[in-house]
Amino acid sequence: MVVGVTLVNVLAGKEKEVYLKIKDMKKVKDVYHVFGEFDFVVIIYADSLSELNKTVDEIRRIEGVTKTQTVVGAEI
Repeated sequence: MVVGVTLVNVLAGKEKEVYLKIKDMKKVKDVYHVFGEFDFVVIIYADSLSELNKTVDEIRRIEGVTKTQTVVGAEI
């Protein structure tokens, strides 16, 4: 199991639309709207790093997403 924490920036006014699309993604476990440098914190659980990368790529393709940054962890 691979756990990814992806920070997401979106265009102003697109927050709700992007939130709903991310929330419905299969590997996404939680989405938090935050204040500060990023707009959302997305928690992703995947079976492999490749699967995690595919999910992050899907997030990047959502209209209104301008930037992502991901940190990866693995269960011990």
